[in-house]
Amino acid sequence: MLSIILIEPENPGNIGSVARVMANFGVKELVLVNPKCRINEQARRLAKNAQKILDKARINSFNILGRYDYLIGTTSKLGTDYNIPRSPMTPEQLAQKLKEIKKKKVALILGRESEGLRNKEIKLCDFMVTIPTSRNYKALNISHALAIILYEVYKEKNTKEILKPYKPMSRKEKEQIMKLLKSAMKKMDFATQRKKDTQVKVWKRMITKSFMTKREAYALLGFLKKIK
Repeated sequence: MLSIILIEPENPGNIGSVARVMANFGVKELVLVNPKCRINEQARRLAKNAQKILDKARINSFNILGRYDYLIGTTSKLGTDYNIPRSPMTPEQLAQKLKEIKKKKVALILGRESEGLRNKEIKLCDFMVTIPTSRNYKALNISHALAIILYEVYKEKNTKEILKPYKPMSRKEKEQIMKLLKSAMKKMDFATQRKKDTQVKVWKRMITKSFMTKREAYALLGFLKKIK
């Protein structure tokens, strides 16, 4: 189970935006540690349809961190091999790591808008995650950072299920399409055989690169049969 913890959030709008992102990716538990603002109308407005997450948001002290099996911190300040607490992984690597951690209470911790997580808080974390950004402006808004991280986690868990209805065409369908295309081209006039061969190569390349679904392949096959 994944929970989102905001450390001393300062902006109610960010709390609402975080709740909305959580709802987008099916994460339900929001914890506010020593918040410096309240969940007000601005937070409600930005949360949109994630009002239930705000309704159930828990307000706690730092002691709540001890209730989780794993703590994952976030940072835009990269470390080195000599600064182990700040040596982070990418969101994609985190998503892979979470596959190994099943049936455990996991907290993703986002720091203050003004300064992020402090070193003493980072030292409590089992993992650190960072998002590759421009060197000229590394820090992301916390809701934007959360969206990127949760996207990678959700993608890792759910991509197969999401894409299940969209079956790619098989080699058999691809061969049938090319057979019908070649048949149609026999009725067309080309200045030279070379130009005709070029057309065949171009169409083959386009069909291969398009990654058509079975439904799209059958639609194209039906169209080519009419031309024939």
